[in-house]
Amino acid sequence: MARILIIEDTKLNIDLFTTLLTYAGHVTLVAECALPGIEMAQTMSPDLILMDIQMLGMDGIQATQILRADPRTQNIPIAAVTALAMSGDRERLLSIGFDAYIPKPIDTEQFIADVVKLIEVGRSR
Repeated sequence: MARILIIEDTKLNIDLFTTLLTYAGHVTLVAECALPGIEMAQTMSPDLILMDIQMLGMDGIQATQILRADPRTQNIPIAAVTALAMSGDRERLLSIGFDAYIPKPIDTEQFIADVVKLIEVGRSR
């Protein structure tokens, strides 16, 4: 069991991720925009963060940069969960600090497999 923070502004995606993760035995925390998500990560130390990229206000890239600069959160694995699927998006996101790239719409089986791998990465840090 892991505690997973979902930072996502689309209710349908929040519901889907929460259902899948809860069914897999994990505890979910949810923030519907970046700033509360950053604060939750800093105070609750989740095992993994699933970060939407395109959100109103602060986007997921800016939020990840803040989390990576903070000693309290710099080692938490962060996955970009995004509809950005242009050539080079995956590589760009990985190069700026994300540990994984999960494209939307998600493949539910692959999503859970990616989550398991990322939790293991975080525990080995």
